[in-house]
Amino acid sequence: MTSSDRSRYHIAALAKGLQVLSLFDGPTLSLRTSDIAARTGIPMPTAFRIVSTLEDLGYLERRHDGSVQPGVKVLTLGSAAMRGSSLVQLSDRPLRLLAEAIGETVNLGVLVDDRVLYLARLRNADLVTANVHVGSTLPAPYTSMGKVLLAHLPQDDLDQRITAASLPPGAGPNAVTDVAALRAQLEQIRRDGYAIQDEELAQGLRSVAVPVFGAGDTPAAAVNVAVSAMRRSEADLRGEILDRLRETADDISTRLRTR
Repeated sequence: MTSSDRSRYHIAALAKGLQVLSLFDGPTLSLRTSDIAARTGIPMPTAFRIVSTLEDLGYLERRHDGSVQPGVKVLTLGSAAMRGSSLVQLSDRPLRLLAEAIGETVNLGVLVDDRVLYLARLRNADLVTANVHVGSTLPAPYTSMGKVLLAHLPQDDLDQRITAASLPPGAGPNAVTDVAALRAQLEQIRRDGYAIQDEELAQGLRSVAVPVFGAGDTPAAAVNVAVSAMRRSEADLRGEILDRLRETADDISTRLRTR
């Protein structure tokens, strides 16, 4: 198909909508409609209609200050793309071997703003978070994968991602309640190289996570093992489970670097 053929099928309104969504990159977490109009050059009335349409469809969400941020529909589209990515494909066998070896739930996730997006999940039937599935997002400060990924962020990136709003109500009994306490946790996690979640996400749930690295020094993802607090202690997580989890993460990291 030639460029002239492609231009005949070009839908201007769709292109503008995708242009708006593309503004929300890593550093940009939310924007006002006036900011969107200024950055894209789209007239303000048109920008307002595009934002309203994307909001109605769930691709944008309105914040309390009037700005908008990417909605769940965007994350779902992203997770579908991730499931077909080399990261998920290369991780599949190591994750399955780990799940079979320890008989516990195994997850793979990445950081999206201040939340963890689940890309793979091999679930043990007795786990309490039955509503978590591939494509789910959870507050990063309450999860082991989220904390281990946050711990590796540069300070300015962490400052931009994590605010008091990143600690919503409804978490587990041991959840961190303020940003200062979270920062202290992250410093220790950075030193240890792994993160423990002990009934912080939900009562009755524990997990341990380690980072997965690709070509650079920034983690490409995290993997964790999640267990029932009634069956496994925190000490259990720091023992053989952590050792096997690290081996799995090293395996995935090697596969990413040599693909």
